[in-house]
Amino acid sequence: MAKAETFDEEYDVVVAGAGSAGCIVASRLTEDPSTTLCLLEAGGRDRNPWIHIPLGFGKIVPKARYNWGYATEPEPGLNGRSIVWPRGKVLGGSGSINGLVFLRGAPSDFDEWERLGAHGWGYKDVLPYFKKSEHNEPGANAWRGQGGPMHISDIKNPSIPARAFVETATRLQIPPNPDFNGEKIDGVGMVQLNVRKGRRVSTAVGYLKPNLSRRNLTLKTGAQALRILFDGKRAVGIEIEQNGQKRRIHARREVILSGGSINSPVLLLASGVGPADELKTMSVDVVHDLPGVGKNLQDHLLVRMVFKTKIPGTLNEVSRSWAQSARMAMDYALKQSGQLAVGATEATMFVKSRPSEPVPDLQFQCANFSTEGAFKAGLHDFPGFMFNFCVCRPHSRGEIRLRDSEGRFPPKIHANYMTHDEDWRMMVAGWGIAKQIVATEPFKSLVSEQYLPGPDVKSEDDFKDYVRNNASTVYHPCSTCRMGVDERAVTSPDLKVRGLEGLRVVDASVMPMVPSSNIHPATIMIAEKASDMIRQDWQK
Repeated sequence: MAKAETFDEEYDVVVAGAGSAGCIVASRLTEDPSTTLCLLEAGGRDRNPWIHIPLGFGKIVPKARYNWGYATEPEPGLNGRSIVWPRGKVLGGSGSINGLVFLRGAPSDFDEWERLGAHGWGYKDVLPYFKKSEHNEPGANAWRGQGGPMHISDIKNPSIPARAFVETATRLQIPPNPDFNGEKIDGVGMVQLNVRKGRRVSTAVGYLKPNLSRRNLTLKTGAQALRILFDGKRAVGIEIEQNGQKRRIHARREVILSGGSINSPVLLLASGVGPADELKTMSVDVVHDLPGVGKNLQDHLLVRMVFKTKIPGTLNEVSRSWAQSARMAMDYALKQSGQLAVGATEATMFVKSRPSEPVPDLQFQCANFSTEGAFKAGLHDFPGFMFNFCVCRPHSRGEIRLRDSEGRFPPKIHANYMTHDEDWRMMVAGWGIAKQIVATEPFKSLVSEQYLPGPDVKSEDDFKDYVRNNASTVYHPCSTCRMGVDERAVTSPDLKVRGLEGLRVVDASVMPMVPSSNIHPATIMIAEKASDMIRQDWQK
């Protein structure tokens, strides 16, 4: 039990985590000058120039300074391989190191959230917050917004492979889709990026930095949250470690966890909130028995298809030539275009694994470079490009557990990829579609050799072995503090931690189900909607 006189500082609100959600919550809640707020970030400021150059994510992710460096435990569905899970440890969080592809997911995803118990989070409820958050450079309409902090732009000059991918898909009767954040996600086309004039727009850039001069907003970087402080069943603050010193920060109104799908459940567990039996085995004093903490973990698993090519201009080739790299840099500097202004992918496609599916359940992405998947391995040493595909809404579920009683060491992450038969059915269907693309013009003519999977992968069993030995994450972990109304839900639809007072979670961990595509835009929406909900609660 923490007494007020033992605190070093006090504010109305303490937010743990200055990532994609935390930057928004801090910015929105401090629009009221009478509300004092302390925003905590374990990492540092986002001053590295490569953070702000879209293609720079490949240089930033391998650096421990900006990345928590998580990895899964040996995965039973992937031949015991451990999968690396980069998560942002810097102002802006994972939104400062991700691939910048801005896809919300299918409208039906959010109606499914509501069906699963997230009342008030159906598509009609969340669409206004998607629109509020964005400045869509091509223009506003019924589905898109303008005037918001997040600049969303088109790719100026898509690469030859990306254009060929789209044309090939249309020849295979896949309908073109000019806006995947519009009425539906079905079809093929170019993605949008959260980029303004060639520079990344994270929520740190779009929301937080313009408001850091507010007297009621305090940002602490290099401040790692150690545990939530409770007075009975009420959260009253957070203990942090900064510059080797521990400090206790009091929250008069609320403590808000925005550490993301790994760090938020870990902080809850280390603070005594979670499955009581598990906590006792870790010698953690139980504050509140909440069985769902760390459970329901979901992520997208992708399979790469890599191609050697004779066409000029793939990033593999450009990056190995001083002259071509110089031209690429000049193009970026003068026009804010070219490969440096592009993120992880250019073209995408959403299709159904079988005609009876109500909405697409497979996503494909095409990029003008190729890699084995581990950032430290770098690009292939031959001119090449790739596309990948994944199951949009996997059925496999994982969990996160403490490795030590204080949560100091990286937690045990069990993604449990490909442990559900339905995921295998959809993945095999994706392989069938992939083979059609490779065999169809104009994509076919770009390929001088299919590098991965190799010629030995012929049968369905061969393909499954390829998945087990080569598949990797799309970096979309979520749902470990799921909102809902059942006994396994961690948060209620107002994002309050069930059974406790003064404590909410606002980040991707509250998603009942992973969206069909990326999770970054949906995380932004959650933070915008949560900020309104919190202010409305206070007014009551």
